[in-house]
Amino acid sequence: MTQRDAATGLDWSPSKLIRIENGSVGITPVDLRALLGLYGVTDNDRIESLVEMARASRRSGWGEYKDVLSREFLIYLENEASASAIRQTEPLLVPGLLQTEEYGRALLRSGTIGRDNAAFVDRAWEVRLSRQEILEQTDRPEMVFILDEAAIRRQVGGAGVMRRQLEYLRALARDGRAEIAAIPFSAGAHQGMRGPFTILEFAEPEDDPVLYFENSLGDTINRDDTELTSQYLTTFLELQELAVSGPAFEDMIDRAVAEMTGAIEVSVPRPVSSTT
Repeated sequence: MTQRDAATGLDWSPSKLIRIENGSVGITPVDLRALLGLYGVTDNDRIESLVEMARASRRSGWGEYKDVLSREFLIYLENEASASAIRQTEPLLVPGLLQTEEYGRALLRSGTIGRDNAAFVDRAWEVRLSRQEILEQTDRPEMVFILDEAAIRRQVGGAGVMRRQLEYLRALARDGRAEIAAIPFSAGAHQGMRGPFTILEFAEPEDDPVLYFENSLGDTINRDDTELTSQYLTTFLELQELAVSGPAFEDMIDRAVAEMTGAIEVSVPRPVSSTT
């Protein structure tokens, strides 16, 4: 099987497979399982052994992606991997941990002005895909995401892409891998409209929480100002009170999906900050 055959079989770009094979990037367990399936490897012990090797190889850090990630976000990723709780609010976008590939790539393409788009999007998506392995862990952290209805209504990538993204959010919320809620438009103005933020908490009492911001001026990570982090945690809990979850969240998703069914798919790229 040629590299092109393998890339085509997995709907990858040939450059992605080449970078994996020449060792310039690591391979995620998800991608490894896909390759093993394509190559006809069926022995479960062999598969799990290789997957564990892939996991171990990635524990050395995220430094290989410093060409597409900010220094602050690299620090954030190291902390995210060991967090016992992840609390994130996002008024405009579906968070990276919850994105489908087609939604994520559409979002990344919209914010890559002045870059080699294809190469940047491939590598940035590799980061998100690696992060999303946390959703499959049996010992995964508590994960709570609060969106605004605007993030659900905005048709990133077109109506079809957005419908599938919303259906994925509904599935994640329903199977309990993550707690997802959304603040409806009817709630009016709220503090979450000021911008997204993420709070990471840790199992060890001596480990202070991490507060992370992302905006058009750059990324900011804070672990020293515990009073500020406490203020934002209070804000998060207040936003949680405004948000709908469970059946009410699913109803919001269903209404949005129904309205997008049959819509003309038009994708209009616009610059966005969308690391997390």
